Amino acid sequence: MKEYHKLINDVLNKGRTKGDRSGFWLRSTFGHISRYDLSKGFPVVTTRKMPLRWLKHELLWFLSGDCTNTKYLEEHKVHLWDSFAYNVTETENYKFEPGELGPMYGYQWRKWPKYDGKGHVDQIKRAIKMIKEDPYSKAIIVSAWNAAQIDEMRLPPCHTFFQFYVRKDELSMLMYQRAGDVFIGVPFNISEYALLLSMVAHVTNKKPKEFVHVIGDAHIYKNHKDAALEQLKRKPYPLPKLWLNPEIKDIDDFTIKDIKIKGYKHHPKLNMPVVVV
Repeated sequence: MKEYHKLINDVLNKGRTKGDRSGFWLRSTFGHISRYDLSKGFPVVTTRKMPLRWLKHELLWFLSGDCTNTKYLEEHKVHLWDSFAYNVTETENYKFEPGELGPMYGYQWRKWPKYDGKGHVDQIKRAIKMIKEDPYSKAIIVSAWNAAQIDEMRLPPCHTFFQFYVRKDELSMLMYQRAGDVFIGVPFNISEYALLLSMVAHVTNKKPKEFVHVIGDAHIYKNHKDAALEQLKRKPYPLPKLWLNPEIKDIDDFTIKDIKIKGYKHHPKLNMPVVVV
């Protein structure tokens, strides 16, 4: 994961110090691009331990489309969203009940409301159909940024949209992220979207090739700086391999048992608090 370490270095060494509404000072840079070649292994951070079970469950939660609350995550003892779902900040809209998130991420992926109020658009199924039937289209895009519903969401989507690109039998993806907490959130974003790319490639009979990650505001908070520097001292291990159940033919049939990341060798955990903004 040299690309991820380069991102940390770029933010710390080339970024500018600024404050934001969280009250924490941070180092920030704008418009960072990383490329992860999935043919070289599954991109997961090895210089600290990543909770792979949480990572897989979060993506399956998104794909279910039923992610307007944390019920699924709580049932599977996944605590990624606790800080956002149960904390209230001074700038937050107080209409949300504990555990409620609004029509975020996977809801928009699978149930984007039609503007005439009659039904929804399943963007994931639409993208898969286009990859199969119109693979060289330049419009194979899934968006989580529904401007009409931003105020109904507890947190405006950070990873806002992604685009698929087909070349012969290879499938690549570019994801644009408006803001990325480089130490806490971005490692999840890298691996989850690489996993999503691989799952879509699997059900469309393509080979997953490249995940391109574009971050608008890439930042590291002041209270994460020491841990980020410690991580940079650690030598990355070889990347693990991803296994997907060959019996699965439909994106909605995947369960956590159908996804295995084999040979994951890692350094110890580096625990730091999530900054809620």
